[in-house]
Amino acid sequence: MSNSQHENPSSWFFLPVVTFFMLFVLRTLLNLLSKSNTAKLPSPPKLPIIGNLHQLGTHIHCTLQSFAQNYGPLMLLHFGKVPVLVVSTAEAAREVMKTHDLVFSNRPHRKMFDIFLYGSKDVASAPYGNYWRQIRSISVLHLLSAKKVQSFRAVREEEISIMMERVNQCCSSSMPVNLTDLLSALTNDIVCRAALGRRYSGEGGSKLREPMNEMMELMGASIIGDFIPWLDWFGRINGMYGRAEKVAKQLDEFFDEVVEEHLVSKKGHDEDDEDKNDLVDTLLSIQKTNATGFQIDKTTIKALILDMFVAGTETTSSTLGWIMTELLRHPIAMRNLQAEVRNVVTDRSHIIEEDLSSMHYLKAVIKETLRLHPPAPVLVPRESMEDAKVMGYDIARGTQIIVNAWAIGRDPSFWHQSQEFQPERFLNSSIDIKGHDFHVIPFGAGRRICPGINFAMIVIELALANLVRQFNWRVPSGVVGDQSMNMAETTGLAIHRKFPLIAIASPHA
Repeated sequence: MSNSQHENPSSWFFLPVVTFFMLFVLRTLLNLLSKSNTAKLPSPPKLPIIGNLHQLGTHIHCTLQSFAQNYGPLMLLHFGKVPVLVVSTAEAAREVMKTHDLVFSNRPHRKMFDIFLYGSKDVASAPYGNYWRQIRSISVLHLLSAKKVQSFRAVREEEISIMMERVNQCCSSSMPVNLTDLLSALTNDIVCRAALGRRYSGEGGSKLREPMNEMMELMGASIIGDFIPWLDWFGRINGMYGRAEKVAKQLDEFFDEVVEEHLVSKKGHDEDDEDKNDLVDTLLSIQKTNATGFQIDKTTIKALILDMFVAGTETTSSTLGWIMTELLRHPIAMRNLQAEVRNVVTDRSHIIEEDLSSMHYLKAVIKETLRLHPPAPVLVPRESMEDAKVMGYDIARGTQIIVNAWAIGRDPSFWHQSQEFQPERFLNSSIDIKGHDFHVIPFGAGRRICPGINFAMIVIELALANLVRQFNWRVPSGVVGDQSMNMAETTGLAIHRKFPLIAIASPHA
């Protein structure tokens, strides 16, 4: 009998098992070798299901900065099942918003954006694609172009004159000035007149102002269903979705009325002079003539106008409030600014837009405030549309990206005495705030940069110059003064002072 006939049949079973084991070991070794060539993103420990959500706190920008001090300029968090790349330095931000700008140009889905912004049909939250490119083009070329912004010059100057008169009335009656309310009214009235054609303050103003305030609060809230979809029902149980839908309905009805008013008033009027039209008029003209080759409907018009209010009122009034706060806290900077403004304009009390080009310290004060207090300290999140490599790390498709503009502006490795208010640092500096340099990015950068920079900046510069040209300012004594110097922040989409800014004004002789 041959040896093969006496061979144990069980050997035929072990041969494939051994082969499979060897292949498994080989594959594991290859995986380890490939992973050794790719650095692993640093990441804090996370909990099952919720990931790092429990660690964020009320002021996310502060929490993320604290994490970055331990884990570096790029780190990976997990919000529920969603991987989130956190960017905390200018170099990392440049990689994301310039080098790989296209890859990271998408917006992640957010429930509150869908509720308030008509299914994310606005410029800020729309997903990257043809629709977004078309409506951004409309915004840049027709709504926020240099020519269009200049066409609202008379509106700005008139509303700032009204603000100055209100301050004068406070002086005459020896009353302190609530700068928080004053600046909020200014920006709201300018945007209302530019976008809607008339002021909506005073009687009837609550139809817009109150739901807008509630919308800003709700849009800044964290919604657990955005990150853990099977817990989306929680937004119904806790009433958040119900509140949001009620407020969205109020705003939608208001803007419906505005659009209908414009349609009626347009009949029989000249539509050719775009400079004399408010933004609703401009959008209705584009819709009627199909001037862009892209058909827009009423919903898109309302979404774009709502964008103007979100970006043009809250962020601008917030910035002006922080500027005046820092100047009141730093009397030498206040005196330097007043000296510059008053030396540039000696023959009249009011400042006009031509005067601003000579006011270098004023621009430095604004830049320094935006460095320390960006109105949106954490930029609107982005989302990776494909796999990418950033600073040697592999970033998977679908990863959300958070750029911490607040942390970047306070990075001690770049900014000397980074926590201090020192406008002089910008006097001989080429650093800008319009997305070309990444050390100060209050408006973002790249394809997703805020298109309303010019509109906002001219309001901020002109309002500030007039406030410090015509009046001297001081902090009241007592509790009110203590609160005015309190730097506590609100929560929400735009970060304001927690306490109203109250100051005493006296006319400059």
